[in-house]
Amino acid sequence: MKVFAIGSIRQALTPEQRQRIMPKEVPDTLKLYLDGTIEQFWFRDDPATPGVIFLMNVESVDHAKAAVDALPLTAEGLMSFDLLSVGPLAPLRLLLQ
Repeated sequence: MKVFAIGSIRQALTPEQRQRIMPKEVPDTLKLYLDGTIEQFWFRDDPATPGVIFLMNVESVDHAKAAVDALPLTAEGLMSFDLLSVGPLAPLRLLLQ
C-alpha cells in the first residue's frame, strides 16, 4: 500500500532542539528509506508550512503512522503528519472497455 505522509513542523525549532534532535532524526529517516518504508521523500517548499512529504510503501496506514510517530521530531511533538492512502487511478479502467 502507498501512503503519503505529509509532515508539518508545529513550531520553529530552537537552536538547542535542532542540535539535540536532528542528529537522531536524519539517521532514523534514512533507516526508513533504506528498509523500503519510505520510498521517496521531499522537503515542503512552503515557508508558511515547513516540513516533509514521504511516499511510503507500507502494509497499512497504521504501519505508516507508527513509523512517523517514532521519528524524534514527531515523538517530541514538534512535527505532525497527515496520512493519505493512495492507489491506482481506478477510473482509467473505463478507457479499457
